[in-house]
Amino acid sequence: MRSRLRVRDNAVQPLLLMFPLGLFALGALFDVFRMTGAPAILGTLAYWNVVAGLAGGLLAALVGWIDAMAAGSRAVARLGAARFLLDLGVLILFAVIALLRMRTQTRGLDSGLTALEVLGVALAGFGAWFGGRLGETTAMLLRQKSVG
Repeated sequence: MRSRLRVRDNAVQPLLLMFPLGLFALGALFDVFRMTGAPAILGTLAYWNVVAGLAGGLLAALVGWIDAMAAGSRAVARLGAARFLLDLGVLILFAVIALLRMRTQTRGLDSGLTALEVLGVALAGFGAWFGGRLGETTAMLLRQKSVG
């Protein structure tokens, strides 16, 4: 599918998606390092990475939703809604993690929540992969619609 939201002939949603993915991954990496004995400041840095990732992720999810709804096909809209729900699930997971971090002074996590955060990064990676596959599937659906 050719995205309708473009800047200089580049789709906007994939560009916006990389920012929160990187922030979530870096936050999880900081937490893993913190669990292995790194300084406590890494817990605070991880917290702020998650908060910034939430802001960027919300913007990327909304742009993806708008882009899918503007495609004009019900099948494309359904796939876009599935991608949006997956992105929203990841954002809710990281929002809960950010809220739980607020109760500590260093904004650190315990090992269970760190494992949940790493799982969230894996889920976000799956969502990015699904979104990329969505473009190919959408293009195929639109070709079938125009032929049939």
